[in-house]
Amino acid sequence: MNATTARREPDAPGPNPAPDARPRYTLWQLARYFLKLGAFGFGGPVALVEYMRRDLVERRGWITEADYMDGLALSQLAPGPLAAQLAIYLGFVHYRVLGATLVGIAFVLPSFLMVVGLGWAYVRYGGLSWVQAVFYAVGAAVIGIIAHSAYKLTRKSIGRSRLLWAIYVVAAAATAITESEEVLLFLGAGVLVWLVRAPPSFGRLRGRFPAVLLAPLGISVPGVPGMDLDLLGRILAFFTYAGAFVFGSGLAIVPFLYGGVVKEHRWLTDQQFLDAVAVALITPGPVVITTGFIGFLVAGLPGATVAAAATFLPAYFFTIIPAPYFKRYGKRPHVAAFVDGVTAAAIGAISGAVIVLGRRSVVDLPTALIAAGTAVLLWKAKVPEPAIIVAAAILGLLIYPA
Repeated sequence: MNATTARREPDAPGPNPAPDARPRYTLWQLARYFLKLGAFGFGGPVALVEYMRRDLVERRGWITEADYMDGLALSQLAPGPLAAQLAIYLGFVHYRVLGATLVGIAFVLPSFLMVVGLGWAYVRYGGLSWVQAVFYAVGAAVIGIIAHSAYKLTRKSIGRSRLLWAIYVVAAAATAITESEEVLLFLGAGVLVWLVRAPPSFGRLRGRFPAVLLAPLGISVPGVPGMDLDLLGRILAFFTYAGAFVFGSGLAIVPFLYGGVVKEHRWLTDQQFLDAVAVALITPGPVVITTGFIGFLVAGLPGATVAAAATFLPAYFFTIIPAPYFKRYGKRPHVAAFVDGVTAAAIGAISGAVIVLGRRSVVDLPTALIAAGTAVLLWKAKVPEPAIIVAAAILGLLIYPA
């Protein structure tokens, strides 16, 4: 961290760091930005994290590149939805717990209200047959958006280091092949770069490596076997577990949700679950907001509220608790090297996720043309993403194969 991001606050542990300069923005300005991003930010976690870098680092200069990269690394290390965790961390940078809390709520609230409204319509009118038609084209456009975002993030962050490029390629290939994101890969990449760039004195290893970086590995799985929970209690227990123990981007939670919601608890049918995922992908904001839609189908508005809160609260705590340690130790060579390695692996995994999603969304010539056309529009014409999504939704309703 540089001096502009190390201000001492009452809730930050440890000795007083050097005071930082006054932020170039107010907390309410930051909250309004994330409220808008939550309402109009399409493209899933890959696109959302790039929007934050573009808007807050490059255009406004509110957040330093170093703070952004630290937040991205921490978000990949901790379980939970990537984009929401990064938003919470960026809120913490200058305004600590209050900023993290307000930003997290602002980012999630718009998409939550949208999926609740769609859930009501789904229940009221017996399904959303038009969702598949819309998603047919919107899903392809989203691939174009996230591919463009992943390219920009890669070019900006990896640099010329052969070691970081090797880590990037391995992480991208592993994600594309296994269709999952493994936290041990991120940790291993961080340790590798640490050992190469800033070899530790092994006699002092424990004191030199912040224990908080290994916190995700020490988590134990809570169990209450045999307990007779009512429906809301079971929703709370299941979605808390999902939020606390699924690593990677928001899309990584989908297979886990399917196993629990459809196979284990039998709350939804296969088609209802697919509709829930489609709703999440055609609405802005974090993809894991699909839990709100699922909760609504299972138990109405209380179910939606409990499911969404249970999913995001673990991510909130896994971000604000270790965040002060990243700010305190970020400039130390061994920690900076560790973060560089984790970041390279994280960006590689994000790029690999483009391939995984592409296989599901680009299914024929029209969708291939939509995806390619979206990437070209973003690259050459710089068309706003919401305008592309709206156009793709209309196109999907017109050309969806019967």
